[in-house]
Amino acid sequence: MKKILYITLCAAGMLSITSCDDYLETESPSTVDANFVFSNMVTAHAAMDGGYEAWRDILQNGVFGDGLWYAADVAGSDIMRHPEAFSNQPGRHYPESFYQNGKYAGSYGLLSYLKEDDIYAKLFNVVSKANAIITAVKDMNDYEEKIVNATSANSLSQLYGEAVALKASAYRELIKNWGDVPYQARLGEAAGGLSSRDSIYDAILADLIAIEPLMYPLGKCPDYEANVKNYFSQTYVDGLIGRIALEAGGYQTRRGDITPIDGKGNALTIEKKGNDNNGASYGRRSDWQSFMTIAKTYFKKAIDNPGTASFSANYETFFNQMHGADASYADESIYEAPMQQGGGNDARSYSLGRPSDGGSKNAYPCKAYGQGRINPAFYYGMFDPKDIRRDVSCCVTGSTGKGVERLIPFKPNSKASGGGISTNKWDENRQVNVWTANQRKAGINQPYMRLSEIYLGYAEACAATGDNSSARTYLDKIRNRAFPNGGANTDAFIAKSGSLFNAIIDERGFEFAGEGDRRFTLIRTGLIGEKIKTVKELTRKMIDGLKANGYYQFENGNVISNYVWTKLVDAKSIYGYRLTGVTPAGKEDDPVLYPGWRGQNDDWESYGLSYGTSTPATNLAIKGLFSRISDEEAAALEADGYKKENWGVDIVSNDDEYYKYLFLDYDYVSAPIYFWPFTPNVMVTGGFTNGYGFSQE
Repeated sequence: MKKILYITLCAAGMLSITSCDDYLETESPSTVDANFVFSNMVTAHAAMDGGYEAWRDILQNGVFGDGLWYAADVAGSDIMRHPEAFSNQPGRHYPESFYQNGKYAGSYGLLSYLKEDDIYAKLFNVVSKANAIITAVKDMNDYEEKIVNATSANSLSQLYGEAVALKASAYRELIKNWGDVPYQARLGEAAGGLSSRDSIYDAILADLIAIEPLMYPLGKCPDYEANVKNYFSQTYVDGLIGRIALEAGGYQTRRGDITPIDGKGNALTIEKKGNDNNGASYGRRSDWQSFMTIAKTYFKKAIDNPGTASFSANYETFFNQMHGADASYADESIYEAPMQQGGGNDARSYSLGRPSDGGSKNAYPCKAYGQGRINPAFYYGMFDPKDIRRDVSCCVTGSTGKGVERLIPFKPNSKASGGGISTNKWDENRQVNVWTANQRKAGINQPYMRLSEIYLGYAEACAATGDNSSARTYLDKIRNRAFPNGGANTDAFIAKSGSLFNAIIDERGFEFAGEGDRRFTLIRTGLIGEKIKTVKELTRKMIDGLKANGYYQFENGNVISNYVWTKLVDAKSIYGYRLTGVTPAGKEDDPVLYPGWRGQNDDWESYGLSYGTSTPATNLAIKGLFSRISDEEAAALEADGYKKENWGVDIVSNDDEYYKYLFLDYDYVSAPIYFWPFTPNVMVTGGFTNGYGFSQE
C-alpha cells in the first residue's frame, strides 16, 4: 500500500509510443529528437516512467494480479484451486486444467477469456516503449562513451539497463503465456512472424548480461531515493537473468510446426519427456545445463550484492510489511510494482487475498473474492503442522464484512461464503490503514521479486549443476526460517522428496504457497505430471475416508473430519487483540490462536463500525479442525456454546469439484497444454496461426 512515486511530466509521452492497435508497427513513433529528451535525466526518467506505468498496469491487470495470472497461475496447480463450480467459469477453468488434457483446446472459444487488443497487445506495447528508449539511447552522440566503453555505472547506463530489463520482463511474460511469439529486436524493424522462443531467450539474456555491470545495485542508484524498490536495479537484473535462464533451460510444451533455433540461428535438439499432444511435445533443449550455470552465476551475484534488500529473520515479516503504510517497501523485496490506495484496480487482496463477504462499498473489510484457494489435501496432508508458513499462507476463515470472522465452507462459491480454504498472505484486516470506501482499492503493492526466490533459485541451479553443498546451504536458510522452534528435519525431507533437487522444488511450493508461483515452476522443472497425480490420489483417499468413516487421517497426523465445532468469542477482552499472528509456542490447543494468522482488525471501530457493544464477539474458536471429536466431546462443546458446522462433508458432497475437475482428464504424461490461444485479430495482424490444438477462428 504505497504511493506511486513516478515523475508525472509531459515528457513521459514523448517517446511513447504505440497504442495497443499498433504494437507491431515498424515506423518509429518518436515525436521529438532523442538527444533532446535524453539531454538531462529528468526528462529521460520521465520517458522511462511511461514504460514503467505500462508495465505496472499490465502486471496488475494481466499477468501478476488479474487477467491470465488470476485465471490459471493462481488456481492451476497441485497446491491451489478455484472456489467456484467448474461449470460456472469455463473460460478460466478449462485453461487452468490444461484444456481437458488438450481434448477441449479445439472447442475453446478464442475470445472465451481474452479480448482483442488485450493482454498480448499490451505486453507488446511495453516492448515498444522499451525499444523506443533503447533505440533513442543508441542513437545518442555519447552512447559509445557512456555505455559501450564505460567501465562503471552511470546515470545513462542505468537508464538504458532499465529499458533492457523492461523489454526482457515483458518477453518473459509473453513466452510464459503464449510460447513462440514475434520478436522485435529494435524499434523500426519488423517483428517478422513467430520466432522460436529459444532465440528470444538467448537474445534477451545476452542483452541483460551485457548491461548488468553498468547498473547500480538496489538502493545505490543516485537517481532514486534509497528506500524505493519500484525500479529495475542491477539486483533485479541479476535475479531476472537467473529467472529467465531457469525457464530457458527448463521443460516447456512446444508446437511441432516451429523449428527451435538458438539466438544465432542454429537448430536445437530438444530432449522430449512424455507423450506428444495436439501436435505439440514437452521437452527442454539439450544444452539446458549451460542455462543452469548462467542462473547459478547471476543468482549468486544478487545474493552477494543485494543492495537494500535483506533476508528477513522471520517468514511472516515480509507479509506484514506488505500491508504497511504509503511509500514503504518490504525489506526482502527487490522489485515491487507500486499500487496507490484508493486508486486503480488492486487485485492483490481482492483476487488472491483472504476472502470477505463484505459489500463492494463501506464494509469492514470490503468484498474480497479470493480466486486463489488451497487444495485441502495439500493443506492437511502435505504441509507440516510445525511449519509456520502454513498459517501465513492458508486460512480456514474469512470475514463477514462486518468486523466478524467466519468459517469458509467447502461448498463451491466465492468470497467467504464458500470455496474452501483460502490463501492468506494478503488480508485487508492486516493493513496499517484500511481502505473501507470500496473494493479493489486496498493499495497493496505487487511483490514481483524478493530474496527468498533468489535463494531457492540459486539452490535449484546449484543442485542441477552438481553443487550439492551450496544447494543444501540455501535450502537450509529457507527451511530453518520456517521452523523457528526446530523440526525442519531437512535430511528426512530430502529423502521423502526423492532427491535434493526435488526437495528444493517442494520447498519452493511451501515458501510461495498461495502466490501463484507453483504452476509454472512445476511445468518448467518437468514435475507437473507426477505432482498432479500425487495430489489427485491423496484427494481420492481423503474423500473416500470421509465418506466411509466421517474422517480421514493423513500420514503427518492431521485429521480432517466431516464436521467441526465453532464459537464466536470476544478476543480483545481475552487476549488484548483480535488479529492473530503466528501461534505462540505452547498455545497449539487454543481454539482461537491455532491455527494462527487470522481473526479481525483490532480497531474496526476507528473506521466507523459500530458493533453495538463494547465486548463484541469477533473471533472464531474452532474445535476439531485437526483431530476427531467424539460424541461425548461434541456434547460438551455444544453445552459450552459451540455449534456444529459442515466441514469435510461438503467435500464429499462435491466430489466432482474436488476430484474430477482437478485437472480434468489429465493423464500425467501427455504434453500439458497450458498456453493461451492467439485471438483472431492477433493472428491476422501477425500473419501466423494457432498451435497446440486451438482453433483458428
